[in-house]
Amino acid sequence: MLFPDYRARRLRQNENFRRMIRETRLSVDDLILPLFSVGGKGVRNPIPSMPEHYQLSVDKIVKEALIARDLGIPAVIIFGIPNKKDALATSAYAKNGIVQKTVRALKDKVKDLVVITDVCLCEYTDHGHCGVVQDGIINNDATLDLLARTALSHAQAGVDMVAPSDMMDGRVAEIRDALDENGFESVPIMSYAAKYCSAFYYPFRQAAESAPKFGDRRTYQMDPANSLEAIREVTMDVEEGADIIMIKPALAYLDIICRVREEIDLPIAAYNVSGEFAMIKAADKLGWLDGSKVMMESLTAIKRAGADMILTYFAKEVAKELRQD
Repeated sequence: MLFPDYRARRLRQNENFRRMIRETRLSVDDLILPLFSVGGKGVRNPIPSMPEHYQLSVDKIVKEALIARDLGIPAVIIFGIPNKKDALATSAYAKNGIVQKTVRALKDKVKDLVVITDVCLCEYTDHGHCGVVQDGIINNDATLDLLARTALSHAQAGVDMVAPSDMMDGRVAEIRDALDENGFESVPIMSYAAKYCSAFYYPFRQAAESAPKFGDRRTYQMDPANSLEAIREVTMDVEEGADIIMIKPALAYLDIICRVREEIDLPIAAYNVSGEFAMIKAADKLGWLDGSKVMMESLTAIKRAGADMILTYFAKEVAKELRQD
C-alpha cells in the first residue's frame, strides 16, 4: 500500500509532539468565576442544581474571591440576591445594595482581582423580568434609566467593569453616557451582546432567584434559531461603546462565537452557563462521563471557537487542573 508523503500520525505519537503543535491552549488567564451574593453573615446556602456553588454572604464572598485570586483566576463576576424586591428594582441601584456592599468589600480586602458586576433588574424586580413592566409588556425605554443608574452605582462602589445582561435595546449607550458624565470613563462595559432565550439557564435562575413570575423572556432575549441576528446585536453594542462583547450560552452556540470572532475585532467573552455546568456534573455523578475530562474538552472547544475569556462555574476546578498539568 502506498501512503502520501504526509502522515498525520507522525506528530501525534508522543505527548511532547502533541504539546508542540497544539493550536488552542486553555489558560487560567481565560477564566472568570461567577459568584452569588446575599445578605447576612456566615451564609453559605447550597444551590441544589449547581454542586459546589452557593449563595454567599459578603464575608464568604471575600474568602471565595481570595481562593480564586490565589489560584490565578484574574476576575470574578458578582450577581446579587436582595432582601427586598419591587416593581422598579430599587435595590439594584441602592447605595447600600447587596452588590454595592460586595464590591466595596472585595476592593478593600482582595487585591489584584478584577471585579465585574452583572447589571440587570430581574433579580431585583418582584415580577422577575429584566425591565419595567407596564400593562404586561416590558417597556424598553423606561428600563434604560434604571440600568444606567444601576451601573453608575456599581462604579461609585468601586467596580472594575460592568456587564449589562438585560438585552434592552440601547442600554450600552445609556450606560456609557452615564458613566462618562459622572467621571467613570475608564470603567469598561462587557455587554451580553448576543444572549439567547435558552433552556440552559434554569440552575442560574434557582441560584439568583430570578425566574419570571409570568410569561418568559422571548420578547427581549434572542431566538435560539437565529445567527444573523447575533451579528446585528453585536454590531449595535460595539457602535454604542461596548469594550467586550459576550455570547451566552457557549457550548450550544459555538457557531455564533466563531462567526462573531470573524466579524468583530473586540475581545469576546463566552458564558459557559449553569445548565452546561449542571449536565456535566450530573453525568459525572452517575458515572456516565469523566467529568474532569469533559470539563477541559468543553472549555477548550469554547476557546477554539474564538472566545478570549470564559465565564464558567468550573473556573476553580480548571485552575487546579491546569496547575497540576
